[in-house]
Amino acid sequence: MDGGLIAVLGAGSIGLYIGGRLAATGSRVRFIGRERLAAEIAANGLRLTDQVGSDLRLAPGSVDFRTDPMGLTKADLILLTVKAGDTEAAGAELARYAPRDALIISFQNGIGNEDVLRRLLPGRTILPGMVPFNVVRQPNSTFKQATGGALDIERSAALEPWLDAFRRARLPLTQHGSFRSIQWGKLLMNLNNAISGLSGLPLREELSQRDYRRCLALAQQEALAAMHAADIQPARMTPLPPEWLPHFLRLPDWIFLRLAGRIMSIDPAARSSMIDALDTGRKTDVDWLNGEIVRLAEGQGLTAPANRRLVDLIHRTEAASRRRWSGPELWAELKAVSNLRTGKHQ
Repeated sequence: MDGGLIAVLGAGSIGLYIGGRLAATGSRVRFIGRERLAAEIAANGLRLTDQVGSDLRLAPGSVDFRTDPMGLTKADLILLTVKAGDTEAAGAELARYAPRDALIISFQNGIGNEDVLRRLLPGRTILPGMVPFNVVRQPNSTFKQATGGALDIERSAALEPWLDAFRRARLPLTQHGSFRSIQWGKLLMNLNNAISGLSGLPLREELSQRDYRRCLALAQQEALAAMHAADIQPARMTPLPPEWLPHFLRLPDWIFLRLAGRIMSIDPAARSSMIDALDTGRKTDVDWLNGEIVRLAEGQGLTAPANRRLVDLIHRTEAASRRRWSGPELWAELKAVSNLRTGKHQ
């Protein structure tokens, strides 16, 4: 909808990158976020780069960044990019300030954020979306897309007026008729966020080490068992079927690195947002990632001890001094609590 106002509520790295690209390619965009980012962007503007050479800039003074949710009052499209734990609070702000006819897209990690919003905002048009790529915050208000992928979203006629704007921004929307399987597929991959957060390493460096990959394989194995029991089929997010991923991750480094061209071609700067949260003492969204698997397993009469241990370790790190776990240390910790079979090749 050319001329319509797009508001980004919860404008952190993901929200600033998506909204920034839309603004830099002709859309009217308003960001609503924290004071610390407002001051930084007022001084520097915004710069949006990616791994294939795109470099877009918004000059200081040209970015409409606000800290008050009253900025939602004129919005036609609202992109929600807060952490899953903040969905209830964001829903209350949307109920108070957002126009009833505004389209709301939840670009959040986790399962069922749109259900929370629909409960809080009856009668509104709310769509779940997914951001498959990694965005890295760099100095001077620079935000870099460090991995590939297109935006995924639940199919809806309400998107039609906005499709051109996202295409211009080189962020095309891929629409899906059944979106819950997409969310579960993304969650399966996001189980690595806690492992990456505890390691403190960029993604490529972390995934190049077999012990960290074995931790992820164990977390995914528990998740797949729980999903199978609940009759959930996660969408394929990589060239491999989801059920093959744990086996692939456990391969020795020399085989994995030779076969994992797509995975290991990610930008060296790519890193989990959980690292930034832990480094700055902010609360993470681990309860809506690994914690979701714990709840799913328990609902099916199963347990997910490795995922539970990852949740506990992240919460311990949130509350205490930062510890960076080596691959062997973390693998020993998870293997000790796991009740899944661990063969000699694990």
